[in-house]
This record gives sequence, structure tokens and C-alpha cells, in this order.
Amino acid sequence: MSMARGTAGGVASGRAAGRMPRSLVLIVISAGCILALSMGVRQSLGLYLTPVSEAIGTGREYYALSMGLMNLMWGIFAPFAGIIADKHGPMKVGLAGGLFYAVGVIWLALSGSALDLAGAGILIGIGLSGAGFTVILGAVGRAASEKHRASALALASLGSSIGQFVALPYAHGITDVAGWWWSLLILGVTSALMVPLAMGLRGAAKAGDPITSKQTVGEAVREAFTTPGFWLLNAGFFVCGFHLAFIAVHLPAYAADKGLAPWVATAALTAIGLGNIFGTYGFAKLGTVIQRKEALALLYTIRALVFVGFLMLPLTPALVIGMSFLLGLTWLGTVPLTSGLVAHMFGPVFMSTLFGLVFMGHQLGGFLGSWLAGRIFDSVGSYDPVWWLSVGLGLLSALLHILIREKPVARLRASAAPA
Repeated sequence: MSMARGTAGGVASGRAAGRMPRSLVLIVISAGCILALSMGVRQSLGLYLTPVSEAIGTGREYYALSMGLMNLMWGIFAPFAGIIADKHGPMKVGLAGGLFYAVGVIWLALSGSALDLAGAGILIGIGLSGAGFTVILGAVGRAASEKHRASALALASLGSSIGQFVALPYAHGITDVAGWWWSLLILGVTSALMVPLAMGLRGAAKAGDPITSKQTVGEAVREAFTTPGFWLLNAGFFVCGFHLAFIAVHLPAYAADKGLAPWVATAALTAIGLGNIFGTYGFAKLGTVIQRKEALALLYTIRALVFVGFLMLPLTPALVIGMSFLLGLTWLGTVPLTSGLVAHMFGPVFMSTLFGLVFMGHQLGGFLGSWLAGRIFDSVGSYDPVWWLSVGLGLLSALLHILIREKPVARLRASAAPA
């Protein structure tokens, strides 16, 4: 009888040990909701390229430049936001990021000139540096133990995927009922919900890793800069930013240029969001079965093949939506894999800082993907050169990730070695 009780008690305690602590669950939920808003609204901004450009009387280049500046500012400020979050906790950084973001979207709705568009893009980008992946996933990574970290990062990233799936029909529905101006304005007000949600990140400020807690931020950055894998991650993530910005900003216009109805572009972006829900979690789990770098190489190869399909196949509504779903499977699967690689290679304490630096490469790519595509289209009247460039970059990124040595840096290996 006592043995049965002991066995039952052991099973129950084992199950309890496998569960995430309640404090971590709260952080993951808050992080997922913040990313759902910040990434969802950002994903829907491509719907407004044509109406805003026509209303202001500019070509596509200026709205594309605004979105490029958004990505550039996000990348530039992400490391600084990460440093502040790592030193003082992510809650206040998330609060400020949500506020900047909401004001930027409202400014975009009120824009009357190319200068206004640029200002709105800059504000949204600064907001994303505090309410985007680097700070928010850094909070999750620091709060989670090694045992729960992969699942926690995957679930938080999943929130961004769900947000992208919901935001597009939400924005499109409001546009159909009230027009694009009211739609953008309401998106700005909705974005402000990130401010109270950031309160749920309070507990992440107390997290830390005793193995690396004595390292300073300067030492962490120098260690990363002398590790070749860090630069390979930067280069690979640059390609991801290029791809995502090009598609998010220009796919609606590309579909219209091919004679497809406006609903096709919305359905395609929504299909990306739906595929993203499965792809983000699926690739994160794949990274626990094979090496993360191998999962990333596979992801970029699939993405390149989908781009070839957009170029070579006859575009019908069903085909565009189907290929967009396939593209969605690869959309944000890069994020938990890349952030997980950063934590695995360098430890979690300065994860927001180091992931912020890697993310800067992503956003430089995003700036070029948004602006350069608009520039090329205005120059030659076609997106075809950008599609082929995206194919080549995808295959290059797959190769770069294969070259990464996926193991902790010498400092962590020495600390983990038995005495």
C-alpha cells in the first residue's frame, strides 16, 4: 500500500516538475499578447500602401521608405532597449515601447506628407524596439529554466503568429466598413493595449543565470563579437528581415499588379498568419529534435522555393493563397530558433542585449527589403528583380546557418565542466 502511494506521489511530483511555474506562465501569456499586438498590427500595415500613397499623392517609394525606417529604427534601438531591459527589467521598456508604437500608428493615420510618413515609421520602429521580439523574448528567456526555455519561447512567439492571423481580417474588416483612415486610427488605439499588458513582465526582472551573472554587458558583447557564429546569425537574420519586409509591404501591391482582386492580398496575408501559427511552434519543436541551425537552413531553403513559385507559376487566387500559407510556415519560425541559439551559445542573462544586436541585422535587411523593392518597382515597373534577389538570399542564408558551430561558448563549457 505504501509503495503504491509512493509511486503515485512520485508520478504526481514528476508531472508537477514538468509543468511551467505559474510565474513563468503569466510572463509567457503577457509576452504572447504583447507580441500578438505589436507583430499583428505591423503585419497589417502593408494593406495601406496603396490608399495612403494615393491620398498623399506620392509614389509607392515614400510609404515603402516609411516602413523601411520603421524596420531600421527597430533594429538600431533594439540593442539599447535590450541593455536597459537586461539591467533594469523589461516591464518599463515594454510600457514605453507600447506607447511609442501606438502614437506612431495614429500619426501614420494622420499623415499628410512624405515627412509625416517618415516620422510615423520612426516612432513605430522605436516602439517595436521595446515591445518587439528582443525585449519580450529576452524576458521570457531569462525567466525560464533551461528545461522550459524552448517551450516558453515557442509559446510566446506563437502569440505573434496568432496576432498576425487575427489582425489582417480585423484591419480589412474595419477598412470595408469605415475606410482606411478610421481603420488605421483604430489600429493605433488597439496598439495601446500593450501598455497595461507590459505589467505582466514585472517578474522577469528577477530572473538570472548564476553561471553567468558575474559577466558585465560589455564583456558579453565582446564575447559575442569574437564568436564567428554570432556574425553568421546576424547575416542569416538579415536575410529574414529582407524577406519579411518585402512580402509584408509589397505583396498586396504585387497581387493587384497581377490583376487579382483586393481580397486576394488580404486572404494571402491572412494565410501567411495561419501558416505562421503552425510554423512558429513546429520549427521551434523541430529545433529540439535536430540542431537549430539545421532547422533554420531547412526553413530558408523552403522559403526560397516558395519565392520561385511566385515568379514562375501562373498566379490564380487559389495558388497565391496556397503559396502564402506555405510561406507562413517559414515566417516567424526563425525567431524561437534564432533566440534559442543566442541563449544556448551565450547564456540567458544578456539575451535581450545579444538578441537585440542580432536583430539589428534582421532590421537592416527589413529596411532594404521594404525600401529597395519600392525603389526598384518605381524604376523598372516590376518586382521580378526583387523576387530573384530574395531567392538567392534565401539559399545563401541556408548555407550560412549550416556553418554555425552550435555549442555554448568556452566560458559556459568551462563553468559546466565537473571540477
